[in-house]
Amino acid sequence: MYTRNLTQEESTTTAARARDNHRLTAAAAPLGRVGIAALAAVICVGAPVAALASTQSGTLNAGPSSQVANAKAMTGCAANPSSCGFPDASNTGVPKGKKLLTVPGQISSGPGWHYDSRGWVEVDGNGANLTGLYIPYNLDITASNVTISDSKVVTGGANAFGISVRHTSNVTIEDSTIAGLNTGAGRMMTGVKDVYADSTGLTVLRDNISMAETGVQLEAGTVRDSYIHNTGFIAGDHVNGVTSNGGGSGLLTIDHNTILVNRNQTDAVGLFEDFGIQQNRVITNNLLAGGSYALYGGQNPGGAPTANITVTGNVFSTTYYATGGAFGPVTYFNSAGAGDNWSGNTWDGTGQIIASP
Repeated sequence: MYTRNLTQEESTTTAARARDNHRLTAAAAPLGRVGIAALAAVICVGAPVAALASTQSGTLNAGPSSQVANAKAMTGCAANPSSCGFPDASNTGVPKGKKLLTVPGQISSGPGWHYDSRGWVEVDGNGANLTGLYIPYNLDITASNVTISDSKVVTGGANAFGISVRHTSNVTIEDSTIAGLNTGAGRMMTGVKDVYADSTGLTVLRDNISMAETGVQLEAGTVRDSYIHNTGFIAGDHVNGVTSNGGGSGLLTIDHNTILVNRNQTDAVGLFEDFGIQQNRVITNNLLAGGSYALYGGQNPGGAPTANITVTGNVFSTTYYATGGAFGPVTYFNSAGAGDNWSGNTWDGTGQIIASP
């Protein structure tokens, strides 16, 4: 499988991943369906519970996730997320029964896009609409007002992106499946990546993302109603569900997703100040589990205070660790930051409120 080569600037951005000493990088043992017994040999903090059950049916709640029932009433959700109205395999990704055309064997181009013989699919026409495609390559988007729907992207390798966006505005990726080749050497580096961290209006909606080091990496936009799970790992990876590296001021909304990181590092949602302050983030009504901590709240120790970080109504599962993540549910959240708000976050197993960190 192929991906468009990284430029020097892109490589520098990708490599600049300052990480704190809470993260375990030596083993990153997978848990749950991919080997729960490995935990004992890797880490002694926390205790996993039974592997996640596969799900076959369920209906995703329509409309904004503010319509979800009170989080305290939702317990035992990780075993069957859709039973609680959360995303899982039954209600995300390519719709069941949808027939896909393979690129380039059955189709190699369309309005605003084409297969590049160097080994990727390029979307370079504003307003392009790609639907019903099977793309066994990186899908690279350099145009704006683009919609990707009902499509499957499968690729893998050390630097592989599933879908990459570069200097774009108003790109929507919806009802699609984005997957690596496997959870090892064939994992994706990132399922959906805003390469230069400057795209605006990026929307990831009802997508099924798996076998990636990082599910979605962006600075502004919306990740909603999506299922990020069955993560990938090669030596040196820092495994994230949805992550932001900081420095931007645009609004980032992470709303009503199921994000299950079946490893002892790093997070389901990670806000980091690698490149600047974390501000204007809304993390609401998600089902989260795994990593060192399920949530990194953005406050770099000794750094400028975070601002306007809202974390409300999320459900933290103990499906991998009794403490949500290997070391706890959350770290580096600054409750004293201007406009920062932690409220209504609960444990999946009991419905009990998790106190503000």
